[in-house]
Amino acid sequence: MHGLPNTLTILRILLVPLFVASFLFGETGRLVAFAVFCVAGISDALDGFAARKLGAGSDFGRMLDPIADKILVAVALMMLVWKDALGDALGGYTLIPALVILSREILVSGLREFLAGADVSVPVTRIAKAKTAMQMVAIGAMILGPIVERVWAGAMTAAYVLLWLAAALTVYTGYAYLRTGLNHVRPART
Repeated sequence: MHGLPNTLTILRILLVPLFVASFLFGETGRLVAFAVFCVAGISDALDGFAARKLGAGSDFGRMLDPIADKILVAVALMMLVWKDALGDALGGYTLIPALVILSREILVSGLREFLAGADVSVPVTRIAKAKTAMQMVAIGAMILGPIVERVWAGAMTAAYVLLWLAAALTVYTGYAYLRTGLNHVRPART
């Protein structure tokens, strides 16, 4: 359970309450939330890198890392909804990518649990890693968007576009997981 990669993963989870609390303090809090979110996102990249380079991968880390990612992404999206950053700016369609992302994360969690019970491992693909990176960039842009919008008109629109791109990658990778899962649900034909 110990080691640098697992410590970084646990740190990411422990940063979530600080991220949430920072939203309570207006614009300064939003800047703090952005900084905390960036540290958490960087810790995600670093824990995997450390696990590979130090040969410090563990079953605990493989289980906890995706949970930490999902907690961070889900809480960040909920805080943005609470602060109305995903409100009606584009005719009410801005909430859809957040719902797509959250739905996929729930689906994949269930599939991973099912596949683990069937003794099937689904490795994380490069596209899934790109999806996670795109989600982090998009959410970071959504956090900063209202502040940046004052100096760069269109910042929120750019953030929404990034969120839609993240949602598209989310659907693609979710479909790949679903297809793999369905292959193990169907009875074998003889």
